[in-house]
Amino acid sequence: MKAALENYQARMQRVLDHIDQHLDDDLGLEALSGVAAFSKYHFHRQFTSTFGLSVHRYVQLARMKRASYRLAESDTQSVTDIAMDAGYDAPDAFARAFRQRFGQSPSSFRKSPDWGSWLMAFGPLEKARNTLMQIIFDHTDVTIRDVPPTPVAIMEHRGDRATLQDTIQRFIAWRKAAGLSPETSPTFNVFRSEREPAVPADYSMDICAGTDQPIEANDAQMKAGVIPGGRCAVLRYPGNTNNLEPAALYLYREWLPASGEEARDFPIYCQRHLSHFTEGPLREVVVELFLPLK
Repeated sequence: MKAALENYQARMQRVLDHIDQHLDDDLGLEALSGVAAFSKYHFHRQFTSTFGLSVHRYVQLARMKRASYRLAESDTQSVTDIAMDAGYDAPDAFARAFRQRFGQSPSSFRKSPDWGSWLMAFGPLEKARNTLMQIIFDHTDVTIRDVPPTPVAIMEHRGDRATLQDTIQRFIAWRKAAGLSPETSPTFNVFRSEREPAVPADYSMDICAGTDQPIEANDAQMKAGVIPGGRCAVLRYPGNTNNLEPAALYLYREWLPASGEEARDFPIYCQRHLSHFTEGPLREVVVELFLPLK
């Protein structure tokens, strides 16, 4: 029974990964049911019952999410081009849908994104990927690695996760101004609190860029630091990377007690090998989660 369930989930997971990696392709029922190797006559109900939203709705949200990233990240692509890439025939239709979802026009979002509304708008997408379809890990997914110390520039986020996107955008702007490409300067997130602490204001995370260049003394946003070297349990996280909590829980609840290892006095952290906020397809993001060991 367990093997059958895991096989079913893997086929559904394959569909989500295919959507993320082929947002510009045909993502109709027939194409996606073929990816999952399910009957096209039942696939729509299977998808909806598994993820809590329809195939069309999921694809629409995934395309809109990419569009929002492109608006916020760059002024080089026109709203018309972004609308077409999101599957809309005309920019006015895209603008209406965008305003309905975010409470802002595309041009207003580009200038000053309301990330709190953004997080709420994509709640169903995150729930589909991370709540209704948990990734199943086992001990073979974890490796122990000796990692070198890495000097970093740190931007601290302290406070409600609803404001995290504002911090991320300031980090992106600082990185661009410093000339630190995510392709050559690794990105780290150091998780200093739970994802959803009992008091939302207690949420705490550091966003870091790997660099040994000095930080200006008058830089009020960034400070210099080091991701310490040493032994770490490393878990590569596949697919969507907005919520690493399932992977962290696996490391703490299952892997660590069974391994005989002990955790070291440094928070769990991840390395994003390319920026999460990229203009390319979502498959370009590769994340590894590190649990420091003694």
